[in-house]
Amino acid sequence: MSLEKLEKITTQTQKIDQLLELMKALRNPDGGCPWDVAQDFSSIAKYTIEEAYEVADAIARNDMDDLKDELGDLLLQVVFHAQMAKDQELFDFADVAGHVTDKMIARHPHVFGDIKNVTHADKVIDVWEAQKTKEKPRTSEMDGVTLALPALMRAQKLQKRAARVGFEWDDVNGAVEKFKEEMNEFEEAMTQNDTDHMREEFGDVMFTLINIGRMLNFDVEEATREANAKFEKRFRGMEKAIRAHYPNFKDASLDEMEAAWQAEKKK
Repeated sequence: MSLEKLEKITTQTQKIDQLLELMKALRNPDGGCPWDVAQDFSSIAKYTIEEAYEVADAIARNDMDDLKDELGDLLLQVVFHAQMAKDQELFDFADVAGHVTDKMIARHPHVFGDIKNVTHADKVIDVWEAQKTKEKPRTSEMDGVTLALPALMRAQKLQKRAARVGFEWDDVNGAVEKFKEEMNEFEEAMTQNDTDHMREEFGDVMFTLINIGRMLNFDVEEATREANAKFEKRFRGMEKAIRAHYPNFKDASLDEMEAAWQAEKKK
């Protein structure tokens, strides 16, 4: 190892140590920040999820300066949880880093072990899943799909698990036919004006639609984010055009809004 590389590692270690000491000071009941001291795992969890989404947002916008900032915020969440665990003598940041390092080595036997000729990404996934199963044996293929995941993402993961053991349509046309069947059942529930039944059938429609996306190799979460962004952009453009004539947006008719929307689509 070169001296230059060693000095770089030392500098990185110092910065991490500084961050750990910062969080320790914030969590200190004697002179620390009252808000930080008052937090626990449950109260911080929502911020951890929020920061992960902000990382994804920076990536989607290809804003590398913002990504650096958001990754720092996400790292702070890890440090926060680790300090709370250390306060309770459960584990600390070093334990977290050591555990994930050991896990990554174990899950990459094709890199660090004796498994050879794994050159395709699909094969890597098979090796990864096999190692995960060794670590935590499953009683069901549904085991280990995190409940806290966004619903679209979790549905796609559940469907992938089912597909791995053959519970799958022969092709996407089977999934499309199932979607049509669920739509018919939803429309029937609407005619009955049964709110509970409608909500159940609506969920089935969404689940089958996600299945179509999965079979077409779409990331349904990403596709929905793109649809959200497209809708927001068009709405803002339509809104700007309408407000040029109506200071009070609601004074415009639906036909005028639709005309402005179509004009925005043509752009």
